[in-house]
Amino acid sequence: MNWDDTGFLISKNRYNENSLISEFYTKNHGKISGIVFGGTSKKIKNYLQIGNQLYLNYNSKSENKLGYFRLEIQKVYSPIYFENPQKLSCINSVMSLIRLLTAELQSNIKIFDLIEKFYLILSNDKWLKDYIFWELELLKTIGFDLELNNLATKELLDDKIVYVVKSKTEKKIIPNFLIDKKIIVDDLSTLLNGLKLVSDFLEKTILKPNNLNYPISRTQFINSFK
Repeated sequence: MNWDDTGFLISKNRYNENSLISEFYTKNHGKISGIVFGGTSKKIKNYLQIGNQLYLNYNSKSENKLGYFRLEIQKVYSPIYFENPQKLSCINSVMSLIRLLTAELQSNIKIFDLIEKFYLILSNDKWLKDYIFWELELLKTIGFDLELNNLATKELLDDKIVYVVKSKTEKKIIPNFLIDKKIIVDDLSTLLNGLKLVSDFLEKTILKPNNLNYPISRTQFINSFK
């Protein structure tokens, strides 16, 4: 099996002294792992950063055997944010989510396009609100739509309009901007409440039912705002 494609590096682990097993989310082949011979060398490791986009040539004797990659850098993303811990942490978190929530060798051009859209969002100064909606779009793409507009009801609390979601065991107030996207949000705590709501949905609806662990990189991303 031999093909060429473009993909984002979503994980890498040492294979032996000189090589890595790297995982990419590709445009035409979905998520795939392979060996990068010489991946620990200075020449390669400088651009083999999580989140970077690379041109890939993949070779494998069969679909059931681990193949190997030849690489060329296409777009450098991660190094741009080496001095911005929050955005760099966000990149690591996103790539962990893509790795965790997608199946091997199942192509989905919508997910690839979403990764490209993510970097457009990240390039803005006020990016966090748009990023939260990006996460909701990702979850919807893989089949888990939070459907807040259908679940939330409007109430009046202390002369202010709030949106709540009720279950048999709890009543949760959700940030207004998640319902009314036109609302301008400058308060970080409000944005983090929105991010936490998505995190709770991710953990309770997707991760726990499938016996998946909550990504450490996501915890680190959220903690980077403290």
